[in-house]
Amino acid sequence: MQPESIEPFFATLAKANPHPQSELQYSSVFELLAAVLLSAQATDVGVNKATRQLFALAPTPHKMLALGQDRLTELVRTIGLFRTKARNLLATCRILIEQHGGQVPRSRAALEALPGVGRKTANVVLNVAFGEPTMAVDTHVFRISNRTGLAPGRNPLQVEERLLQRVPAHYAVDAHHWLILHGRYVCLARAPRCAACAVRTWCDEGRAWAAKSAAGATAAPTMKPGTKQVNNDGEAG
Repeated sequence: MQPESIEPFFATLAKANPHPQSELQYSSVFELLAAVLLSAQATDVGVNKATRQLFALAPTPHKMLALGQDRLTELVRTIGLFRTKARNLLATCRILIEQHGGQVPRSRAALEALPGVGRKTANVVLNVAFGEPTMAVDTHVFRISNRTGLAPGRNPLQVEERLLQRVPAHYAVDAHHWLILHGRYVCLARAPRCAACAVRTWCDEGRAWAAKSAAGATAAPTMKPGTKQVNNDGEAG
């Protein structure tokens, strides 16, 4: 993607959705942290179904820890990797209580020191809870960044670093939300909806699709050579 294309690319996404939000349901910074921790290799819809009951019973680290391993495991058993996630969540609650007064820390280092919290999860908390212009690179952001040519990279860290370099400052806080939602509903992994894409004019693969479509031979976009698709929406730490 050419530098001059980046501004209209994000301006178009922003016009369609001026105030993008995470689709995870939460009512506090702690609940956000817990939801993101549980979301690795799981859908937001699936996580929300489990956390409705979980957060009603345990909306704080103290109450979550009081549930105990068996009860917490039962409450999140519909989520992938639920046993590991339950252990990590309880260990995280213990650290929050013992080291941070029961509050979620605002520093990346402190967040990444929590069990089950990796760079992507820390970026989500820093961005959504504290308004920092971080780039949480999940499977959708990774795919869109490579497919469009916006920030190509061979791994999530490379993509994150290039996004931080290329995304204009006035779009930075909301950028990863726009990319996630675009990947979730329009630029799908296996069957991208190029015909319905509002930003294909500035997308490397979108322009290629348009040219082939005009010539009567449509083809779905592919990943850039040498890149690997990230196969989950998060990480376990």
